[in-house]
Amino acid sequence: MWTALWPRGVVVATPDYVNRDGSVGMKWPWWWQKRFGSDLVITGRRLDAAAPPLTADIIGGYEAGFQPSGITFPTPGCWEVTGRVGAAQLTFVTLVRLSATRPDS
Repeated sequence: MWTALWPRGVVVATPDYVNRDGSVGMKWPWWWQKRFGSDLVITGRRLDAAAPPLTADIIGGYEAGFQPSGITFPTPGCWEVTGRVGAAQLTFVTLVRLSATRPDS
């Protein structure tokens, strides 16, 4: 199983990724082989401060190969994210930061 990470493991959330409540939401790709199973589950927790767990929106109908998902990080910070399909799992750590660019810049 594998995924794509942002450069240097840092998600830079420009205003179009930031929701009204301040959470950061984006699409996130996953790939896996059929032998692992067919149901992707994504979980995550903030490592550097207290925060609710991330939420994931996983589109149904994918059995293997490419699987798009939506991940919402409730707050910026350092996040551990785990994707699981059957007994296979992939965990990574990413830093979610707000962009210094303002919408009117």
